[in-house]
Amino acid sequence: MLEKGIVQIYTGDGKGKTTASFGLALRAAGRGNKVLVYQFLKPPGLDLGERRAIEAAALAITVEALDVPWEMFESLKDPQAVARAAEAIRPACRRLAQIAHEKQYDVVILDEIVFCMSEGLAKFEDVKAIIDQKNPAVELVLTGRGATPQLIELADLVSEIKSIKHPYLSGLKARAGIEY
Repeated sequence: MLEKGIVQIYTGDGKGKTTASFGLALRAAGRGNKVLVYQFLKPPGLDLGERRAIEAAALAITVEALDVPWEMFESLKDPQAVARAAEAIRPACRRLAQIAHEKQYDVVILDEIVFCMSEGLAKFEDVKAIIDQKNPAVELVLTGRGATPQLIELADLVSEIKSIKHPYLSGLKARAGIEY
């Protein structure tokens, strides 16, 4: 439905990158666009409020997730978990490049792919291929901490979400419905 799709990046160390991308997904679906949200490092069994809401509302938003076990604060320290994720991300990127090229969706959101790149789980070349091969009418959104200047150069819009103060620092744990 879009005439011209651009590449957006939501990055930075602040809270809200995924939330912003889901807001865009709602807006796009509300205007009749077909949306795919592909979540890296958030396995299908993870109980997330945004997934529940989309399912309950029966919106034209498809949410898929990399089917690899991952614990956000522990897995980066586990070489086997890192290797499993990296091995699964490469074919997922190839599939997503094809989806974006064929315009199977008007909006494609790659949640946490930037973080995957910054941690060496995803290769720059694989993500660049998604960007280069996307149909000109597909909006592509990449989220996650650690966007490099090389990746930023490929984007049309980059928003950095900066953390100024966060309750995690004072011991507040993630809360259902707010953080997940």
